[in-house]
Amino acid sequence: MFKLSAEGEAFVKKELERYETKRSAILPALYKVQEENDGWVSDDAISYLSQVMDLPESWINEVFHFYTMYNKKPAGKFHVQVCTNISCSMFGGREMTQAICNAFGVKPGEVSEDGNVCISQVECLGSCGTAPMMQVNDRYYESLTNESAVQTIKDLCNGNKASH
Repeated sequence: MFKLSAEGEAFVKKELERYETKRSAILPALYKVQEENDGWVSDDAISYLSQVMDLPESWINEVFHFYTMYNKKPAGKFHVQVCTNISCSMFGGREMTQAICNAFGVKPGEVSEDGNVCISQVECLGSCGTAPMMQVNDRYYESLTNESAVQTIKDLCNGNKASH
């Protein structure tokens, strides 16, 4: 059964006090769960949050399933999200996704055999002027080529600071 750390639970309780309505604290609470649960939110975690927040599971599930930034399954050490919205697609975002998938032997939504890389195609990440771009965990990489995107991820997997 999932359980937040003492710090994580204190964070959620602080968020509950921060907002006028408890429901508003669901977004940051889900982020905290995802952070402490190896990058994803499980059904157990939803049940746990429901108890901690004193909110119906259905309310938490509504938010969880509406937003794409919450992972429904384990995402790997480096969750690579490639923007494939209009601007990024026009500048090669979809092709970049394919190049990354080919380089790491995965399809979108899969985790590489070594558990390092998961690739997701996502809607706009808000960086249209620097397309194509990707987000790896919480960091943006912009104005990429297929080669620079693959090299950036390889550098991260090898423990090197990404050069791009």
